[in-house]
Amino acid sequence: MAQIDLHNLRKSFGEQTVLDGIDLTIEHGEALTVLGRSGTGKSVLLKLLVGLEKPDSGSILIEDREITGMTPRDLNEVRKKIGFLFQQAALYDSMTIEQNVEFPLKRHTELSSAERKERVRELLKTVGLESDLDKLPAEISGGMKKRVGLARALALDPEIVMFDEPTAGLDPITSAEIDELILDLKKKRKITSVIVTHDIHSAKHISDRLVVLDRGRVIEEGTFTDLQKSKNPLVTKFLGDS
Repeated sequence: MAQIDLHNLRKSFGEQTVLDGIDLTIEHGEALTVLGRSGTGKSVLLKLLVGLEKPDSGSILIEDREITGMTPRDLNEVRKKIGFLFQQAALYDSMTIEQNVEFPLKRHTELSSAERKERVRELLKTVGLESDLDKLPAEISGGMKKRVGLARALALDPEIVMFDEPTAGLDPITSAEIDELILDLKKKRKITSVIVTHDIHSAKHISDRLVVLDRGRVIEEGTFTDLQKSKNPLVTKFLGDS
């Protein structure tokens, strides 16, 4: 049984068709990267997977459970298994790093204050920020914000993590560090990763499999080596000299 299974997924906004019949399966522990030009529906796909948007038609199965018609309560139970790293990290500006990471633990667990603080320290140690607990988001770099966002995404020990442009706007060294964190999660926690990115070098490094979207459809799918052999001119142009 695949961990995530999409059948004939369609989504439009007004006259604009964003996803036009997506069929896709993602296996347990797999790192799947979604590539495509801006506006091809990559981020919308992630939002559909966590129920932030609803499809016009089609099916989304997570752990063999159909989520498209779920009640908010049932959907929240499924979401506890899913971490989401937003493109801009989406931290709360008025909260410290510690409070940002603690937020889902306060909301969704019965842990005591002391247990939450211990868990937060463990999470921040995982991303190399255990000494920055009391800083505010405005006091840290973009790369550090991504790390805090990742620690928060891992707070409820999810089985699946969605990454929306995890290396966007970062320098090459910091991008490589984020890539290593994603690979480490896969290796140590067997986490299933769904990554949306424009960063071809990152995609090459972290992906088990890649799909390329264009005009709402999957036009190519396979390993990075498979994509390099593609005869599709758009895929060839997208990969460039990688």
